[in-house]
Amino acid sequence: MKKHDEFVEFLLELMQPLGPVSAKAMFGGYGIYIDDLMFALVADDVLYLKTDADSRPHFEQHGLPAFSYQRNGKTYEMSYNEAPAEILDSPALMHDWANKAIEAALRNRKRSNKR
Repeated sequence: MKKHDEFVEFLLELMQPLGPVSAKAMFGGYGIYIDDLMFALVADDVLYLKTDADSRPHFEQHGLPAFSYQRNGKTYEMSYNEAPAEILDSPALMHDWANKAIEAALRNRKRSNKR
């Protein structure tokens, strides 16, 4: 297995009960996958989980901001929101929140395949 940074290794271990999770380096961060489905990303040692119209309100109620980046002077938001800090201390909470992200990623895949 390719060695990742310590935070990513920690996340992969915490997420192991979900199934075959892996991380791939991308744009200075990491994508977190289950099988070939990306459901989370890590940037600057912050975990972001996939969201969509169905799940985003849950994240917003908890004050969890969307992942954003700047390019050519413009700010872009992606459909990933910061994960709550407490899930890093609780396998059960990680499982619940990560499952919400996997469900959002699956819904997104279904919508993309219909186009």
